[in-house]
Amino acid sequence: MEPLTHVEEETMQAIWRTGEGNVKSFMEHLDEQIPYTTVASTIKNLEKKGYLDSRLLGNTYIYKPVVTEEEYKRKFMGKVVKEYFDNSYKELVNFFVEQKKLSAKELKEIISMIEKGTDK
Repeated sequence: MEPLTHVEEETMQAIWRTGEGNVKSFMEHLDEQIPYTTVASTIKNLEKKGYLDSRLLGNTYIYKPVVTEEEYKRKFMGKVVKEYFDNSYKELVNFFVEQKKLSAKELKEIISMIEKGTDK
């Protein structure tokens, strides 16, 4: 799975929110205003990278994700943990605790989820 640029990632998030659609339908779900031609070009790049599949419906291309958001998150987070936290999820959690981004209550909830064996 090739890495995504910031614009590609933003576009993929809009595509995952939309599901299947054309360029205009994805633009409605973008967080920031990006010109149509940029979005169209980005979508073509995403298709070349293997993130999207397309079919022609009349004179409009309809795109759908090939890579799920969950697959991307798993790959992305694995890379972040490996490159920035010495491949240690404990170090990742410690980072958020030190940055005061994770409260004691949230940490207890995480521990409870681990003990119960749930993944959410």
